Amino acid sequence: MDSNETKLGHLKIRLGDIKLATNNFSETHTIASWDGECTLYRAELHCFDKVNPSSEKGKNKGDHPKGHNIVVIKRYPSRSDCYGVEEFFTEIEMLSSVEHPNIVTLIGFCIEDSEMILVTENVSNGYLDGYLRNDYDMRILIWEKRLKICIEVANALEHLHFEMEDQKMIIHRDICPYNIGLDENWRAKIDGFGDCVFLPPNQEDEAVYINSRGRSSYIDLEYEKTGKLKRESDVYSFGVVLFEILCGRTAFDPIYKKENVRGLGPVARQSCYMGTLEDMIDPILKDEIGENNFVLSKGPNKDSLHTFMNIAYQCVAETQDQRPTMKVVVKELEKALSFQVSQFSKTLTF
Repeated sequence: MDSNETKLGHLKIRLGDIKLATNNFSETHTIASWDGECTLYRAELHCFDKVNPSSEKGKNKGDHPKGHNIVVIKRYPSRSDCYGVEEFFTEIEMLSSVEHPNIVTLIGFCIEDSEMILVTENVSNGYLDGYLRNDYDMRILIWEKRLKICIEVANALEHLHFEMEDQKMIIHRDICPYNIGLDENWRAKIDGFGDCVFLPPNQEDEAVYINSRGRSSYIDLEYEKTGKLKRESDVYSFGVVLFEILCGRTAFDPIYKKENVRGLGPVARQSCYMGTLEDMIDPILKDEIGENNFVLSKGPNKDSLHTFMNIAYQCVAETQDQRPTMKVVVKELEKALSFQVSQFSKTLTF
């Protein structure tokens, strides 16, 4: 790993600076902690100029230019079956090689003593998971805002799947609400690239056979059964997230796990087939209040809703070849948004 550290040396941040920023990882700086996977802190880091890290000459090796930023500090446990040094450097390599407005920006990292820490841009409105778990007020996320978040995540996945340089592609493998942050403007930022897979150009069948990794409520069943990983595996996970945003609950909520051990994905697919999905829609959306405190024609526009439900249903198809590409998903979600915006305009003109 020495070669990795040397190559990425300009991104290294000292553990002492991170401890100082977080008051030695104090709970007062903690913003999330996920089942032993990692703990997230928000802090002001007085050691790094995010905009131009090499702007000052003559610093000691490992020193960053003086500056300060509110950042997110992601601290991984030193001993974990799911996340080790390999995953840590995979995430750094991925985030340092890709720029996209809907992919979180890497500011730096620390691998010192037994610590593995990533430092990324701040997502001041938290993570989507916090809204689905009711840690934050879900009413903030009106339908139009939810649609925009979905489109932004879809744009990031389309970029990874189709728009990388040298025709390579990246499969994320862990799309879920834990890994979708929301910045101060409610722009979605995807994160959590430790399990991502790089596929070389002209990969036959655009697939790779690899041991399955993922969360049970989000993992592509075909990939889990066969080890065949494709872009459509991300599409399945994203489809589950679409249904979470529609229903206002996490995929592994007990209400869904009672019906199917895999949670929301198969439950929503069955409800679509039976024509009962509308019964599962987040009640908050049904009498949605706009920013000026008037009812938005009883929530989402029907055409918007049905377009959204239809593409979400296609995303969670049981087999990979039945699922749409992210290019198609983006177009359909944009169509759903245009129906909603059109209704809102008519309401205002009326």
